[in-house]
Amino acid sequence: MFCWLSRLCRGLSTPTRRTTQLIWSSASRSLVLSSQRRIPELSSFVARTNTCGELRSSHLGQEVTLCGWIQFRRQNIFLVLRDFHGLVQVVIPQDESAASVKKILCEAPMESVVQVSGTVISRPPGQKNPKMPTGEIEIKVKTAKLLNSCKKLPFEIKDFMKKTEALRLQYRYLDLRSVQMQYNLRLRSQMVMKMREYLCNLHGFVDVETPTLFKRTPGGAKEFVIPSREPGKFYSLPQSPQQFKQLLMVGGLDRYFQVARCYRDEGSRPDRQPEFTQIDIEMSFVDQTGVQSLIEGLLQYSWPSDKDPVVVPFPSMPFAEALASYGTDKPDTRFGMKIVDISDMFRNTEVGFLQDALSKPQGTVKAICIRKGAKYFKRKDIESIRKFAADHFNEEVLPIFLKTSETWNSPVAKFIMEEQGLGLVKLLETQEEDVVLLTAGEHKKACSLMGKLRLECADLLEARGVVLRDPALFSFLWVVDFPLFLPKEENPQELESAHHPFTAPHPNDIHLLYTEPHKVRSQHYDLVLNGNEIGGGSIRIHNSEIQHYILATVLKEDVKLLSHLLQALDYGAPPHGGIALGLDRLMCLVTGAPSIRDVIAFPKSFRGHDLMSNAPDFIPPEELKPYHIQVSWPTDAETEKSSSNHPCLSES
Repeated sequence: MFCWLSRLCRGLSTPTRRTTQLIWSSASRSLVLSSQRRIPELSSFVARTNTCGELRSSHLGQEVTLCGWIQFRRQNIFLVLRDFHGLVQVVIPQDESAASVKKILCEAPMESVVQVSGTVISRPPGQKNPKMPTGEIEIKVKTAKLLNSCKKLPFEIKDFMKKTEALRLQYRYLDLRSVQMQYNLRLRSQMVMKMREYLCNLHGFVDVETPTLFKRTPGGAKEFVIPSREPGKFYSLPQSPQQFKQLLMVGGLDRYFQVARCYRDEGSRPDRQPEFTQIDIEMSFVDQTGVQSLIEGLLQYSWPSDKDPVVVPFPSMPFAEALASYGTDKPDTRFGMKIVDISDMFRNTEVGFLQDALSKPQGTVKAICIRKGAKYFKRKDIESIRKFAADHFNEEVLPIFLKTSETWNSPVAKFIMEEQGLGLVKLLETQEEDVVLLTAGEHKKACSLMGKLRLECADLLEARGVVLRDPALFSFLWVVDFPLFLPKEENPQELESAHHPFTAPHPNDIHLLYTEPHKVRSQHYDLVLNGNEIGGGSIRIHNSEIQHYILATVLKEDVKLLSHLLQALDYGAPPHGGIALGLDRLMCLVTGAPSIRDVIAFPKSFRGHDLMSNAPDFIPPEELKPYHIQVSWPTDAETEKSSSNHPCLSES
């Protein structure tokens, strides 16, 4: 069998060798052109000669035509015209012969769209604006045309104007005119283009679009269900192209990527949307190191030039260490305040709650040291920390102030200082103004609590002016060696996939899969940036028998749902692995935006609604008939319980 490359080289797929040569020649030229930095032609094909933001002193004397929005007008003598590229000052003519031009430019409301033609002239001495890129010049207008008048706006198009997020989402098309939104979306476009260059042009990846209408996948997040015209049958929107990209490897594509739209039917959060975008990648004949190196190179190549360059390789940390030192699988490594296990110090303690914790399986005593906490924390801060621990973890947190004169220490804290004060100072390397937070309990729960408190304390310190997390610093970290399975919350005797059921077991733990599956590590890896998971991937199972065993025996899933994948693995599936980068979350961090909604053109609200179009919306019963479903309206009692007040769908 000939591969496509052999057929192309040998001319078997084309009438003549000459055509093959032309194809290769064209491809070579394309690669050369794409590798060269070209200045984009921003005014090609349109009714302007230049953009508002590009004009400089080098353009003096040129006749130009500009199109844009009226941002500001002063004394009917000047106006500032804005387009996507920037601002320029326009001089409104005052002589009688240009009365019609003056009328248009003086009477048009703010944010009206106009076209002006005139000459680039130098601003008079003393009137140049060094804060404005076009501040040395202005446009002496000769003709003007009102392209569209603007009604009274619900808010001003200025970044410093305070607007509620609901109002911004309702009038998203106006919010998009802001400088910050323009910057966010254009930077996103530039980074994605650089990623395409790196993957396709430099490393031979193939951009493949996978289906949006698919079938239900066992495990994972809830999926959106789409009715079909066949009674009782539904499509599902994919959480990710996971199965398709594995099948592409079985199909011999070797290197796949896609800017993929993905869907999850769950509540929106500041870092999550019901529909989101992934940079989805899969490779054949690769190991974990290969995937990690590819991603490091990808981010280094596509990283914005106005940020500090990305330094590779990224550090790596086992999951167990991340949990023990930071209380989370996505640690923010920009600052210290690590969790320390001080259990051995209290094996013979007389403090009741410490004794009780250490007597139980996996019982530990954990501590974090807050540098200069006594200087910055107030009594209400300490009470807030203790209340948080009690409300969210049902655990006691004991603050210990190291100052001998400190009156905030409880009797228990004073006893601990008398009993183990010197040991704490030595182990935690504390100083006089430091505060130690101490808790005791089951290892994982105690670590999780301290991990949350570590971030809470960082927030409190930064609110007092202490700089802990440099916003200009980008701290990447690989977290590896995750468990393959976790106990189900509702039934700890049963197991579920820690990530998804297609993740391969660690090669050193294969023997445990059949005897002690809860001890098996996976070949999964997460990429963390500043305490946020921005990517996750794994080496996949390419052996049909292992995949069937995990699905049927360990996870107790219905293997019929995945019969197509199991069958494909039987037909010579190569070893393969991949990763998906969360593009929305990545861009949110790169731009410093407070929410991923600020890097998406048309996002959903916190509750998953489109406030601009009022989606989701009702559908008339007659339009539901072809799908054999009808609305089953909730009772009053059910409505009160449901904050979303969504009707239920049932088969007719």
